[in-house]
Amino acid sequence: MRRWWRRSLARQIIVLLVVTMFGVQAIGFWFFGGERVLAVAAAHQTRMMDSLAALVRLLEDTPPDRHGRILGRANSRDLRFWMSSEPAVDPARAEHPRHHLYTMLGTLLEGSSVDRVLIALGPADGFRLGQRDRRSHAHMTPPHHGDSDRRDRGDRDRRPEGPPRAPPFWRGEDGPPAVGLTVSLQLAGGAWLNAEMAQPRAPRFWALPSLVFIFLSAAVFSVLIVFLVRRLNRPLAALAQAAEHLGRGEPVDPVPEAGPEDLRRTTRAFNRMNDRLQRFVQDRTRMLAAVSHDLRTPITALRLRAEMVEDAESRDSMLKTLEEMQQMVEGVLAFAREDAAREDTRVVDLVALVESVCDDIADIGGEIDFAPAERRPYACRPVALKRALRNLMDNAVRYGARARVALETDAAEIRIIVDDDGPGIPEAEFERVFAPFVRLEESRSRETGGSGLGLAIARTIARAHGGDITLENRVGGGLRAVLRLPAE
Repeated sequence: MRRWWRRSLARQIIVLLVVTMFGVQAIGFWFFGGERVLAVAAAHQTRMMDSLAALVRLLEDTPPDRHGRILGRANSRDLRFWMSSEPAVDPARAEHPRHHLYTMLGTLLEGSSVDRVLIALGPADGFRLGQRDRRSHAHMTPPHHGDSDRRDRGDRDRRPEGPPRAPPFWRGEDGPPAVGLTVSLQLAGGAWLNAEMAQPRAPRFWALPSLVFIFLSAAVFSVLIVFLVRRLNRPLAALAQAAEHLGRGEPVDPVPEAGPEDLRRTTRAFNRMNDRLQRFVQDRTRMLAAVSHDLRTPITALRLRAEMVEDAESRDSMLKTLEEMQQMVEGVLAFAREDAAREDTRVVDLVALVESVCDDIADIGGEIDFAPAERRPYACRPVALKRALRNLMDNAVRYGARARVALETDAAEIRIIVDDDGPGIPEAEFERVFAPFVRLEESRSRETGGSGLGLAIARTIARAHGGDITLENRVGGGLRAVLRLPAE
C-alpha cells in the first residue's frame, strides 16, 4: 500500500483532494442537518404562537358558552388547546421571561386581555411519552353528551385525551408522541388558556435525496480533480522523462514550457542546465580533439628521429616509450569520448548482447562461461555497453585466469555479474581502481600492459546508462564485478 501511495504524485493529490472533499461534505451535511432541525422547530413554534394569538382574539370576541366548541375545533394533530382554572405550566418550570418566545408572543398579543404568560419547553408533567395514540382528531375531545351549554363548558374545562402527535416527515411513518412546547395564558376572567405542541421530527440523517446529492456532487468533483491533476502533472511527467534520458547520456530536446508558473520555471531551469551541459561536452570534445592533433604530430616526429638512432638498444627503448605515449593518448581520448558519444539508443536483446561479447573473448582464447538466461529486451547504446562488458571480461580473463558471466533481473534493476578465479583486490582499493591510469600490479598474479583505463571507461559507460559498476571479493576466492542497469 505504501509503494502504491508513493508511486505517483498525481495519485496522492487526487486521493487527498477527494478525501478532503468527502470530509467537507460530511461535516457540512452534519451541520446542515442540525440547522434544519432547529429551523423546523422554530417554524412550528412560530405557527403555534400565531395560532394561539389568533385564538385569544377569537375567544375575546365570542361568548364564553362557545369557547369549548371553538377550542375543540382548533385542535389539530400536533397542536391542542383547552381551558382550565390552573395553568398547565408549572411556574417553577417556566422559561425565563427574557426567552425569545415571550417576546414573540407578547408582540402578537399586544392590546389583548392576557394578564400572564407561562412558557415551558419539553414534555409536560403527566404525559406518557412513547405511547402511540392512533385516534383521530375528533377523539381527542371528550364525547358529546347533554345539552349544548354543558357540552361547551365541559369541552372548555377538560384537557383533551392523550398527548399530541408529531407530524410524520419520512414516508408517512408515525413516531412516539412527545410534547415539545407548552404555553399557559391567563385571560382577563382569571381562567387559563393552555396550549401544547408536539415536538417536530426531522428527516432521517441518511435521507435518500441528500445522499444522492452528496454522491453525485462527489462524482462530478472527482472527475474534475482527476482531469485537472492529470493536466497539471503532464508537464512534470515530460520533465521527469527528459531528466531520465539526460541521466543516461542520451541527447535531449528542450522540454516545452507548460503548466503553472512554478512548473514553467522548473522546466526553464532544466532546459538551461541541459544547454550548459551540452556546450560543456562539446567544448571538451573540441579541446581534446585539438590536444590529440597537437600530440600526435610531435610523437610522430620523435618516432622518425628515433628510427635514425644507430644504437639499437637505445632506439628500441625510445620507440617503446613513444608507443606507450601513443597508447596513453588514444586511451585518454577514448575515455573522454564516452561522455560525448552520439550513438543512438535502441532496443536490443541484452542476453544476446552479453553472449556475443563472451563469444568474442572465447574466440581469442579466453576461458569464459555464460549462464543461459531468458530473453531480455533492453533500451541501451549497444556499442558502448559491449565495450564496457568487454573491459570487465578482459580483466577477469587476464587477471583471474577464467571468467564466469551471469545475468540477473528483478523489478528494480538488471545485474550482469562477472566472476573470476584470481586473488582479488583489497577492499580499500575498490573505488581507487576506477580512477584513470590506476594499475594494481602488486595485487594481480600476472604482469600486464595497458594504461589503466579499462575500469574507468566501463564505469563511465555504465553511469551514462543510469547504472553503475561495483566490485567485491568472493567468499571462495576471486573478484566479482557487477554491472547494474536500471530495469526501465
